[in-house]
Amino acid sequence: MVPHGTDVTGRLRTDSATSGTMGAMSDPIRGSRPDDDLLAAAVEQARAAAVETAGSADLVGEHLGSAPEAAGVAAGVPAAALGEARTHSFASRLPGYVGWYWAVTLARVPGDDVVTVDEVVLLPGEQALLAPAWVPWHERLRPGDLSVGDVLPATEDDPRLVPTYAAGDDAADDPEARVVAHELGLGRERVLSHQGRAEATARWVTGDFGPRSAMARQAPGPCGTCGFWLPLAGSLRGVVGACGNAYSPADGHVVAADYGCGAHSQATLSTTEHEEIVTSARYDTADFDVLAE
Repeated sequence: MVPHGTDVTGRLRTDSATSGTMGAMSDPIRGSRPDDDLLAAAVEQARAAAVETAGSADLVGEHLGSAPEAAGVAAGVPAAALGEARTHSFASRLPGYVGWYWAVTLARVPGDDVVTVDEVVLLPGEQALLAPAWVPWHERLRPGDLSVGDVLPATEDDPRLVPTYAAGDDAADDPEARVVAHELGLGRERVLSHQGRAEATARWVTGDFGPRSAMARQAPGPCGTCGFWLPLAGSLRGVVGACGNAYSPADGHVVAADYGCGAHSQATLSTTEHEEIVTSARYDTADFDVLAE
């Protein structure tokens, strides 16, 4: 829940017009005390500003203290001429904003003992619960997030894709035919760039169907020598391909040429020596005597 008047940063603030009005409505604190004491003593004026912004006195808690603001810097203007400012802090009682506090900045013009409200904001404290930092959608997506009906458009500056006419690989050999196909809408407008092919190959080679998987280490031979291996076209032909063996766990998947499984087309069964198969129990009683009483 975000209070009314909060901007996208989570800060509730009064604009210059509201600040001036708020300062005029509040009873100014006048006296002969030092400037810093004058601002420090304006606790009730700061609380009134916080209540006006919050919308209810119940949403503004106890006074947590105050601290002077650093003097601004302006070319050719003495620091004393810029005036003084001090920020008062009040605990927040807004539902859902545990650990936050109201920060009310008061200011005084040099030579004047009238205290005015400069800004009112709602800020998180050390124990405040904050929302995670916003992450663009294309950085939040993970493999497998796309479901039925979802649309995932590729951005124009996607480094994994390049225009077909600029690709030196996986494109038509005849430049003129390629241009005609593009104009007629018969060809692909973009193809994988060198970076896109490298990233895809890295995923496939290091995945479950790569040469370092447990299945590949126990295979009788690599996929590159298997009759069921369907190599991809283009520059990836000797690196990865698709498995076409229905009995293989990699059937229909892209596999590395160095991957392998027990369903290799050249796999054979061989026995080391012939062993007699005994189908019933046998007992040798030649060495035993039967004793009868």
